[in-house]
Amino acid sequence: MSWHDASHLEEIANDVVKAAMREGASGVECTVNEGNEFSATVRMGDVEQVKEAGSRGAGVRVLFGHRTGSSYTSDLTPGGLAAMVKQAVELAKITSEDPHAGLPDAAGLGMHDAPLDLYFDDVAASDAAARVEMARLAEKAALDTDPRVSNSEGGSFGAYTGASAFANSLGFSGSYRRSNCSLSAVPVVKDGETMERDYWYSAARSVARLESPEYVGRKAAERALKRLNARTITTRRAPVVFEPRVARTLLGHIFELVHGESIYRKASIWEGKLGERVASESVTIIDDSTLPGLFGSAPFDDEGMPSRRNVIIEKGVLKSYLLNSYTARKLGMKPTGSASRGLSGNAGIGHGNLFLESGTESAESILRKIGSGLLVTELMGHGFNGVTGDYSRGAAGLWIENGEIAYPVSKVTIAGSMEEMLRHVLALGDDLEFRGSVAAPTIAIGEMTISGT
Repeated sequence: MSWHDASHLEEIANDVVKAAMREGASGVECTVNEGNEFSATVRMGDVEQVKEAGSRGAGVRVLFGHRTGSSYTSDLTPGGLAAMVKQAVELAKITSEDPHAGLPDAAGLGMHDAPLDLYFDDVAASDAAARVEMARLAEKAALDTDPRVSNSEGGSFGAYTGASAFANSLGFSGSYRRSNCSLSAVPVVKDGETMERDYWYSAARSVARLESPEYVGRKAAERALKRLNARTITTRRAPVVFEPRVARTLLGHIFELVHGESIYRKASIWEGKLGERVASESVTIIDDSTLPGLFGSAPFDDEGMPSRRNVIIEKGVLKSYLLNSYTARKLGMKPTGSASRGLSGNAGIGHGNLFLESGTESAESILRKIGSGLLVTELMGHGFNGVTGDYSRGAAGLWIENGEIAYPVSKVTIAGSMEEMLRHVLALGDDLEFRGSVAAPTIAIGEMTISGT
């Protein structure tokens, strides 16, 4: 696997910017990426699939006043890059003007300079045989957990190493390397005529930081076994507890609500509500791109602004939207270092490490506190409307009775409004952990509609 030279990609980005400026552009941005991806799946002990692929690409965005044009290429030769610049320039000259189009304020450019631990050599150094063996061991641990683990959808290992560079005509230039890897198992369990499946996974920037294959497999099997012989329940209103793996999906919906485009299009229930209470006082939501070793961290955003910590909700009060320079100009506000883009086109908006701050209670004590209700372990469908705040999703989980898990439940729908859900957060667990760029602890909601039979 190649060692990715971030400084070489940065040179390419700077050369592209200079070339576009020579064509008369008033502003230029260039992104260059290179990476290697690997994935392997072992099913019932046999290697089912191994894939390895490398990719390289560059993208340029040019401005002629308020007209913009974009192009991208996977050909990083001088000829390929020159053709990309020429195409972007030609497109910019025929597009309509957008009064808000432009580069960020030069004074705001820069990068977070503390170490972020985004790249670990052990990912690139691990060979295919070792990676396949980890997938095999994870699946084997699941199959060995219990005789009822009768089948498997596989154990999988994935890895990525790569580098990114960005430069613009305001003088910003930066690059960094990154790595990540993941390990998962998906066992199938059977008891009589009942079959269920579940999964567990571990993800990290370094192989050394992954949970062991034995733990991943066993945890996946234990989760699947708990789902056997699920019951349906009658429709009712009751407390709902989201375990961390599904609680993080609520953060995805909250991201929609504070997304700059949702705000200026008036497609969010939180448009115009900065400074107002939108959640329980126990709720604080942070977006932080500066946390070392995590998946949402980077030294700068995709417009060359330094990564930062944004407080979105503080003790229930809405404090910030997430904005790139374009949406900030539209709204008359300041960008939050949240620009995100692929190789082509204008920058969109992304998040760094988006998380709900943890509480102080264990998951077990939260179950005791609510007495009876539904512990949600899986969600199906999207079911969220940012314009109205309505929330409705298919769910499966475990019914809680007298503060303890009583039996598994399936084929239910949980529904409510996001505003009511956030205002009626009863408790937050102490079990926040990052398995991606979005994380939440156990969340207990006072009451929701649970639709069953």
